Amino acid sequence: MYVVCVTSKVKPEFVEAYVAASLENARATRQEPGNLRFDVLRGCDQKDLVFFYEVYRRKEDFAAHQQNPHYFKWKEAVKDYLAEPRVGVKYENVFPADDGLWAAT
Repeated sequence: MYVVCVTSKVKPEFVEAYVAASLENARATRQEPGNLRFDVLRGCDQKDLVFFYEVYRRKEDFAAHQQNPHYFKWKEAVKDYLAEPRVGVKYENVFPADDGLWAAT
């Protein structure tokens, strides 16, 4: 598995619009064959902090995701909503083993 975690600090006046656009992107991403999970989380105490937890079968599936029209639509829609640049960190799976636990749902 290939995991991408993205943290976004959003301008307070755009939080709801950012979340709405991100949910649209997440729902479309879940339809991609290489995507296993896409969570959108918001800070409990910092409502302007939004976190994505994305899981893909392979690194190449994430690269393919970034070429989808819905990704470009999201990226364009939210470009002025950010208070700071997004921070993305990529991970490779260690545990649990990639043994089918993440069957497509």
